[in-house]
Amino acid sequence: MRIILVTPAGARSRSGNRITARRWARLLGSLGHRVSIQMSWDGASADLLIALHAWRSADSIDRFRACLPTRPLIVALTGTDIYGFLDTEPETTRRSLERADLLVGLHDLVAEALPPEFRARVRVVHQSVSDRRVVRRPSKRSFDVCVVAHLRREKDPLRAASAAREMPAESRLRVLHAGKARDPEWAEAARREMARNPRYRWLGEVPSWRVRRLYERTHAMVISSLTEGGANVVSEAVVAGLPVIASRIPGNVGLLGSGYPGYYPPEDTGALRALLQRAEREPGFLADLTRHGAGRAPLFAPEREREAWRRLLQELGRSRPVS
Repeated sequence: MRIILVTPAGARSRSGNRITARRWARLLGSLGHRVSIQMSWDGASADLLIALHAWRSADSIDRFRACLPTRPLIVALTGTDIYGFLDTEPETTRRSLERADLLVGLHDLVAEALPPEFRARVRVVHQSVSDRRVVRRPSKRSFDVCVVAHLRREKDPLRAASAAREMPAESRLRVLHAGKARDPEWAEAARREMARNPRYRWLGEVPSWRVRRLYERTHAMVISSLTEGGANVVSEAVVAGLPVIASRIPGNVGLLGSGYPGYYPPEDTGALRALLQRAEREPGFLADLTRHGAGRAPLFAPEREREAWRRLLQELGRSRPVS
């Protein structure tokens, strides 16, 4: 089967959408399909279109459905689709959902965020993590937590820095933040934070090997997002055995589970600071986070994601035959 995978992220982008597109292309290729990644559908014939992002890929979705009305179409939902554009751009976003045969979500609570008429079309495909061994060697000189998030509002990226700023003097906490600034204003905000906060260090955008090094050398990860479609960094941390402290939002709860003990209310700096203090002072708390994470790790196995796509394509073939 020839599959075209549309993502608005460019070929050199390190965004989550582009990373997901590349992984899905490899995975679908391993199932025997021919896959090409495009930023916008070029009009070429295909047996299936998979569009990452309901709103940003809406033009490709509209044209594909008009030109090839009998061919199947899958729309993969991002966090900005579910928790943003459904409210701010409802007409375009809903039209993409209506045109899709199936909707792919990346965490267990996606369907709950959609209008009821679309929920039966949702299939959850957890993003997998390749089997790269991480030998955990956290620093002994300081208590380091990492933030792996681009600097944009949806990520609330400076929340951990704010929480660290008022830690007790005896605390050894440091926040190491890897991520690209969306614009000069965010870059300047990170530099200002570093100037006044000796516990915070912004590393900028870094390659994947340096992110893995952070997983090896830090004691915990903070994911402070206000919205998430199912962040792959959470899966990576869990598989690496890195404890996660997370904002209680559906995108995090849908990956870590409702009983996970490391949540704090979004944007609540004091609550996050209290969890960071517990993590630094109470080894048992960190061990509890690690144990809960280990229980979720099998969800993110590559063979599980591959099987989810095999079943999904099989279902499509039954409901709308492909050539």
